[in-house]
Amino acid sequence: MIRTTLLASLFLLMVSKNSTAKEFCFDEVTYSPSQTTFRLFAPKSAKKVVVRLYKDGQAGKALKTVKMQCTGEDLWTSTVQGDLRGSFYTFDMGQGETPGVFAKAVGVNGKRGAILGEWPMSDDWDPVRPVVKSPVDLVVYELHHRDFSIARKEAKYPGKFMALTEPWAIEHLKQLGVNAIHILPSYDYGSVDETKLDKPQYNWGYDPVNYNVPEGSYSTNPYDPACRIKEFKQMVAALHKAGIAVILDVVYNHTYDIEHSNFQRTYPDYYYRGERSEVRGEMAYSNGSGCGNETASERPMMRRFMIESVKYWAKEYHIDGFRFDLMGVHDIETMNQIRQELDAIDPTIFVYGEGWSAGACALPNEKLGMKANIPQMPGIAAFSDDIRDALRGPFSDDTKGAFLAGISGEEESLKAGIAGMIAHPQVDYAKVNYSKVPYALQPTQMMSYVSCHDDMCLVDRLMASIPTLASLPTPLLSRLSPLQTEELIRLDLLAQTAIFTSQGIPFMLSGEELLRTKKGVHNSFESPDSINQLDWTHKTRYPQVFEYYKNLIALRKHHPAFRLGSADLVRRHLDFLPVNGNCLVAFRLKNYAGRDDWRNIIVILNARKESAEVAVPNAHYTVVCQDGQVNEQGLGTFSGNQVTVGPQSALILHD
Repeated sequence: MIRTTLLASLFLLMVSKNSTAKEFCFDEVTYSPSQTTFRLFAPKSAKKVVVRLYKDGQAGKALKTVKMQCTGEDLWTSTVQGDLRGSFYTFDMGQGETPGVFAKAVGVNGKRGAILGEWPMSDDWDPVRPVVKSPVDLVVYELHHRDFSIARKEAKYPGKFMALTEPWAIEHLKQLGVNAIHILPSYDYGSVDETKLDKPQYNWGYDPVNYNVPEGSYSTNPYDPACRIKEFKQMVAALHKAGIAVILDVVYNHTYDIEHSNFQRTYPDYYYRGERSEVRGEMAYSNGSGCGNETASERPMMRRFMIESVKYWAKEYHIDGFRFDLMGVHDIETMNQIRQELDAIDPTIFVYGEGWSAGACALPNEKLGMKANIPQMPGIAAFSDDIRDALRGPFSDDTKGAFLAGISGEEESLKAGIAGMIAHPQVDYAKVNYSKVPYALQPTQMMSYVSCHDDMCLVDRLMASIPTLASLPTPLLSRLSPLQTEELIRLDLLAQTAIFTSQGIPFMLSGEELLRTKKGVHNSFESPDSINQLDWTHKTRYPQVFEYYKNLIALRKHHPAFRLGSADLVRRHLDFLPVNGNCLVAFRLKNYAGRDDWRNIIVILNARKESAEVAVPNAHYTVVCQDGQVNEQGLGTFSGNQVTVGPQSALILHD
């Protein structure tokens, strides 16, 4: 059992799950020109709690130290007279200085909170919302700020929030056709020193420090607390104006460390799961995150923190969705309450996450936001590792292939993913690789993908797992022969055709449309720009790849049959066609599915190295995808009841 301090236990009884932030605040700074009031959630048993005021966001001694008073159960307050606008502050309850857990503006590197006068940009700064009215219409593009823009020659703000306001960036995203970008962690994180941005530094940002403040290294001036706020808002506004939603990657499951975390420095051990040794009195922290600690989302104030944090981003920054890192560490009740509170703001805000943890958690799996428990979390989606690994091979072995490598046995897993991981009469879940029962009640609860940031990108995985591509001592895209390059592109396009014609929410890693490679690096979280940056020359070097992605996305967006959004409609309109042999999957979207203009749509995915014959209902067909090309207007026509699909390719036709 998880044990807490006596005070924390008493607090659990005191705070109801429906308590508001006003009733029980974390830390709050209320400014006026005449006085500023500081509030802090910290143990009543603390011997001394102070707030220190500074002129500078990083250097210099405190101008003033003010003792705080305990004014309620675990609530400390202090009011300082005078105009403190432009000042910085820290709290200290004996564990070290901290800006608190809910700082909204900070100085460089986030060590001190900032007191702003007028908040950067008013509430009417971004009237364009919602951008995407239904999750079923989303096409999600996962993006790291630095990766995307650092090597773009015409970028005025390479590696910054502002890069996504520039015409070249907006034009590329609109040309590709994606309508939502999932930005990797963009809150203030710890592994990049904002005072040394002239030196090479890189990280994905899964090391949270200040959860409710934009990251300073992505701003043009990390020393100015208002700059990062204003530029983040400018980025969101520019994307919204272009019809592109913004999804924030949130990492509430762990902190950068425990000793120096804002959680630990305000209320020791309350926010973390662990068990205290009765002999030595030390806390043994649970490590379901794989990062040395896991947060306790089931505790009232951690739950309230997560709820208020996402609400703050949704209201203040107009964020359109949230991707929860290691959602399987969080308890189901917390995730459901987050969904409910976001619904009250805007029910179109999309929520999804990783339906797993990185290790054993202190709570049992049946209480956690695991993929298998998605039926208990309506309105929340989870990534499908089933379709991912059915296509490219297992996460545990980069060199092992699957469907794309022409290895049989993953066809049923692929079919489950195509159906959106719902119950379907033609899918035998006993043969599905991971999910032995359907995990989605609706297809919109499944994120369909083949690659993302924290794994080999698709090109590298293909070069590592396809025998004819992995023959080089060091597999590099530049070293492939023309024939090898052709095979690589065929398989790349085949993989994404499966993703974008599935009934789940399609998700892609930025740069895949450019045949992105990270030179074989699997976990590039701290690799240099030379590994992580997008190579924009690929757009002209491999134009057929971008053209295919663009047209495939347009095909999905223009035809509602590919995004029915309802399990009942999928079961009614999607059926799988019989095929001869392995590494071949065919399905039909029939009878004007989703009120589509096309009566019947047939999709055939052939991973074999030779052509395949597939029987289809006898009709007159128009071919819209064949041999690495997609054209909605048609690539040709034929009449009959049998079609030939080229090797390692997809065929899409309609009558």
